[in-house]
Amino acid sequence: MYRAPGRVNLIGEHTDYNDGFVMPIAIELYVWVAIAPRVDRKLLVRSLNFPDAAEIDLEARTPRARNHWSDYVQGVAVILARAGCRLQGANLLIRGDVPIGAGLSSSAAIEVAAALALLDNSELVTDRVELARLCRSAENEFVDARVGIMDPFVSCCAQAGRALMLDCRSLEYRLLPLPPGVSLITCNTMVKHRHASGEYNSRRAQCEEGVRLLSRSLPNIRALRDVTAEELELHGHDLPETIRKRCRHVVLENARVSAAAAALQDGDLATFGRLMKESHRSLRDDYEVSCPELDLMVELAEKQEGVYGARLTGGGFGGCTVNLVKSEAAPQFERSASGEYEKATGISPQILVTSAAGGVGEVEP
Repeated sequence: MYRAPGRVNLIGEHTDYNDGFVMPIAIELYVWVAIAPRVDRKLLVRSLNFPDAAEIDLEARTPRARNHWSDYVQGVAVILARAGCRLQGANLLIRGDVPIGAGLSSSAAIEVAAALALLDNSELVTDRVELARLCRSAENEFVDARVGIMDPFVSCCAQAGRALMLDCRSLEYRLLPLPPGVSLITCNTMVKHRHASGEYNSRRAQCEEGVRLLSRSLPNIRALRDVTAEELELHGHDLPETIRKRCRHVVLENARVSAAAAALQDGDLATFGRLMKESHRSLRDDYEVSCPELDLMVELAEKQEGVYGARLTGGGFGGCTVNLVKSEAAPQFERSASGEYEKATGISPQILVTSAAGGVGEVEP
C-alpha cells in the first residue's frame, strides 16, 4: 500500500509554468493505492470514490485517454513505458481523501501514488525528482492538462514540518522550517467556476505572449522568470494592458516567494503574512483569477484574531484559501470563518487544519 499527499501552495501562484519559484507544502490528506501483482499484462483499477472500474491493457499499441478518472493511472503507466519501464500487471484499489476539484492537487496525488506502486510492483526504481517529472508528463501528454511541475514535485519530495521552495526551471529546492505555534488552515469555498480550465490556458498563453513581446527589448529572456521588476517597468509600457498586468503579477510574485523564504528562515511571520496578502491582491487584480467567494473568504480571515496572512491557493476561480494562523487562535478562526461565510453565501465551507506532511511512500496496510 502506498500513499501520496495533496498540497497547499503558501505563495508563488501561476509562477511554475513561467519557470519561476513556488513554496508549497504537502498536507495530511492523501490518495491511497493498494496494489497486488497479476500474471498478465493488465491493470485492473478500482476506486472507493467512483462507482466504475477500469481495465488497462499494458500491451495496447495506441492507448488513449477516455475522460475517465482512471486516465491518471493509465497516463502514468504509458509514460513509464515510454521511459523504458516494463511494468507488470496488477490489481489496484484506490481511495482519496484529497477533495476533488478544490485546487489541492488530487490529480498529482493519484499519479504519484500510482506511479510508485507500479514501479515497486515491477521491481523498478527511480529517484523522486524523476518520478515528479514523469507524473507531470503523464498529465501534460496523456490527460492533456498543461500543469506545471509543482504539484507532483511536492507530492514526491516534501518533508514533514517543512515548506518546500522550488525553482521550477532547475528543480533545485530548499526545505524551510515552519515555526512552532503556527497552524495552516485551508478553507474550501466549495465552489469551482466552470470556466476555470479555459481561463488557466488563457493565462498561460498571455504569459507566453508577454515573453514574445518583451524579448524584442530583452532578447535573452526565455520566460517571465528572467524578467526583473525594473525591466518590466522600463519596457512594459509597450505591452497591451492585459498582458502587462499578467506579466506584472508573475514577475512580482517570484520576488515575493524569495522574500517569503527569507522571512520564513528568520521566523518573521508578520512579513510572511504581508507577502501572502500582497499575493492575493495581485492574483485578484492583475492576474484576475480570483472570484467573489475566494475574496470573501480572504476578507473574513483577515478580520480574525491571530491571522498572519490569507490568500487563494491553486489555480483560482474557486477552490481554497490558505491561512497562516496562530495555533491558539485556530479553533475560533475555524468557527468564525465557517459561520460567517455560510451566513453570507448559504454555502457550508470545508475547513481543514493541517500540518506539513511528508511525500509519497509505502505504508503498512
